[in-house]
Order: sequence, then C-alpha cells, then structure tokens
Amino acid sequence: MSEIDTLIHARWIIPVNSSRDILEHHSLAIHDGKILAILPRAEAEQQYQPKQIKDLKGHALIPGFVNTHGHAAMSLMRGKADDLELMDWLNNHIWPTEAKWVNEQFVHDGTRLAIAEMLRSGTTTFSDNYFFPDVSAATAHEAGIRCQIAFPVIDFANRWAKDAEQHLHKGLEVNDQFRNQPLVNVAFGPHSPYAVSEDALRQVAVLSDQLDLPVQMHICETADEVSQIRERTGKRPVHYLEELGLLTPRLQCVHMTQLNDDDIRRIAEYGCHILHCPESNLKLGSGFCEVTRLKKEGINVALGTDGCASNNDLDMLGEMRTAALLAKVVGKDMSSMGAYEALECATLNGAKALGLDATTGSLEVGKSADITAIDLDVLECAPLYNPASQIVYASTRNQVSHVWVEGQLLLDDRNLTRMHESELIETARDWHHKITSKA
Repeated sequence: MSEIDTLIHARWIIPVNSSRDILEHHSLAIHDGKILAILPRAEAEQQYQPKQIKDLKGHALIPGFVNTHGHAAMSLMRGKADDLELMDWLNNHIWPTEAKWVNEQFVHDGTRLAIAEMLRSGTTTFSDNYFFPDVSAATAHEAGIRCQIAFPVIDFANRWAKDAEQHLHKGLEVNDQFRNQPLVNVAFGPHSPYAVSEDALRQVAVLSDQLDLPVQMHICETADEVSQIRERTGKRPVHYLEELGLLTPRLQCVHMTQLNDDDIRRIAEYGCHILHCPESNLKLGSGFCEVTRLKKEGINVALGTDGCASNNDLDMLGEMRTAALLAKVVGKDMSSMGAYEALECATLNGAKALGLDATTGSLEVGKSADITAIDLDVLECAPLYNPASQIVYASTRNQVSHVWVEGQLLLDDRNLTRMHESELIETARDWHHKITSKA
C-alpha cells in the first residue's frame, strides 16, 4: 500500500471535466498538495495508506469555487450605502469613505474577513482588485488561499498612489515581490475605460504583453459608461480598448452588461474572458450580461461576486443560482445555463479566465488539491435525483463543510483552521465603530 497524505471518501465526486462526470462512491487521494487519484472507494482502501482520512458519506466533492472578481477589503463597507445608483454610490459614498479610512490596516483586516467568508462558502481561489495590493497578497498567502491580485491603476490620487504612473510602478513592485509565491498571481487592474487615461491604458497593454500578465477591468458596466466613452472617443468601450491593444486572451472583462453584436464579435475574435457578476449587476441596476449569446459565440464566461459593498456577500453558491436563473429569463430559454454548466462557470471557467486552469478549477489527477465538500444529506436537499442540480438550485453555503487548498485543510467541519471567527467579528465591529463615529 502506498503512503499518502489524505484520502477523502465521498458519496459523490463531481470533477467538472469534459465528460461532465458524476462519480458515486468514489474516493480522492491527495499527496504533496496534488490530486494523486480518483477511484472507487474499495480500490482506494486497498491501494493507499493515508495519514489522514475524511469519510464524507453524504457529501459531494467539487472543485473549489473560483471567484473571479471582487474587492476583498470592501467587506468592511458591507451594507454601508445600499440601494443607490452606481455613480452616486461611488462618488458620494464609497470613494469618500475610502479616502478617509483605507490604509494598510483596513486592507489587512477587510481582506481577512473576506477570505474567511469565502472559505466558509467553498471558494479556494479569488481575484482581488484594491488598494495596497501588497497587503492583500500577503494576507492571502498567510491564510493559505489561492489568489489573483489585480493591482489598481486609476488616474486619481488615493492613499496608495498619487496617479496612474505611480500605480503602475508600485504594482510592478508587487509582482516582483510575489512572483515566486505559488498561491499568489499578479495582474494589472485598470479600473475602467473612464477612470484611466488613454496613455496609461496603452502602457498597460504594452507591459501586459511584455510580462505576460493578465489585465482585469470593469467594462460596459452601465449605459452611462458607454455614453461617456462614446462622447470622449467616438467609439464604444470595446472598440476603444481594441485600438489601444488591450483586447487579447489575457483580458478579463468584468460586468459587460451593455453589449451589442459588434462588441460580442470583437470579444470572441480576440479570445477575451467575461467575468459575470449577476448579483452586483442586479443590485446596482446596471443591466444584464447576456450569457446565452456569449456562450453561443464560444466566449468563456466565469462568475464573480464583486465586493461586499455592492453585493453584499461573497457567496458563490448564491451567485451560481442567480446566474443560472437569470440566464433562462434573459435568454428566454429554460435550457440556458443548466446546473452542470453553472458549476463550470463557477469553477473551471473561472480558472481559465485567470490563466490557472492547468493548476485548478477541476478535480483531475495532477492538478492542485483545491477541493470543496458540500453536505447534501440534509432535509432541504431530499429527495436527491441529481447532485449537481441540488448544489446549484437547492444548496446554501452553510452546507459547505470542508475546504482544501493545495491539500491543506482550511475549513474542517465548518471551522476555520487558520483564523478565529470571534476575532474576525470583533475586528469588523471595531471598524464599524470607527467609520460611523462622528468624531
């Protein structure tokens, strides 16, 4: 018998592979942080001698969720300015709060709170775009979660940098600092076509090509944004970004609720990825991302939550359900985004969008052991005909019981193994007191 680190027995394993398998009474073997084998339980018990065994009899194992877009530290602004139009929300509430309060400690504490919430929701990889990205990266590394840190590039001054040029300079230093950390991946994060100058965007395009780093940007989020760019450039945002050299397979387009046929054609032609944030788009009244049309053109669509200030949670199970239901209404087709496809959008498609699909996003031999266990042996999921459907349409994040990243158990029977829940709550309360104090 071969000695290995961990053997997980499960009622179902849903690998999210090309054949869309759902395996019953199988086991998953982990060694040195990678998936060593997926095989029937009886065979696994004969072949392996594990240091640790998890017997999850009523559970499904899935790839850990990949949350492709968010602003983790904004968890400390959860619910602060709800039910407002986007530019009012940004200009009169969010940006003034950030100008007064965002510093290294704010980002550290807010990112820890977000990571804890994401782990308890089954997320093993997240993308973050926020100030002090070096702090976010260090916090994620300490927590043991996989991340893409998209360092901000924006024209206006803030507590991290004074202009777009300094944002780029400091961001490239973050890339140098973390280039050898396997769980930390760095990307460019220009805020949007309306908040970054043409010269700075051209520079991002050149540097992205030279360094082979992804670019993540809010694009076509609202009708007002499209109008602004057309007034300034005479072009729609997607055409404008094409002329600047930013349309490449490295581009991660966030939101994309205001697309026409020409936009979709260009995105498909260049192989760009779309990061769909349905709940944030709905809450801000931004519009609908037409997922059915995009998928028909072969465009990779992944899911993100956006930040807690505009969502108000980081729950990928909820995001999946909303995305699946919304696709059916917007596409006027009940078969649009079926359950397994929704699961793909929340896992493998997200890994593809971030350029990490060789490492994570599916449960396959040789990939990183980034795994989420969901308890389906509950009243709310009975009877159970199809575990993928029950995960997407009936399960909640409270059913997420265990989470592994690179084979490390970060959530054990709903308990965080590297953070203390009570401390996180107390820190969040302290920030609430500071932010709401009139002193």
